[in-house]
Amino acid sequence: MSLIKIWKEKGKILEGILNYIFTQQDIEDVFNERWEICKVCEYMDEEGKSCVVSLTRPCCSLCGCSLKIKLRSMSSFCDKNKWDACMTEREEDILNKNLN
Repeated sequence: MSLIKIWKEKGKILEGILNYIFTQQDIEDVFNERWEICKVCEYMDEEGKSCVVSLTRPCCSLCGCSLKIKLRSMSSFCDKNKWDACMTEREEDILNKNLN
């Protein structure tokens, strides 16, 4: 993942970090559903060799994202379409305005 892509995805990343720190049961339920898919995926990187930010493993070797964060971002989706975002684009725009 390039720095440009990280900058473009900063709202989703911040959302995932906040949901990781301030847990909510409904978000943890989505996280667990997504985790069941990711933990058997061919792109799972448990060692963290492909992590964009070191020490954030496990990561997705396809996008480099920390799965602890990405799976808790309701506006994020799997780059291989294995799971979808749980927000509409309108809801994501509202979230991004509130995070800025």
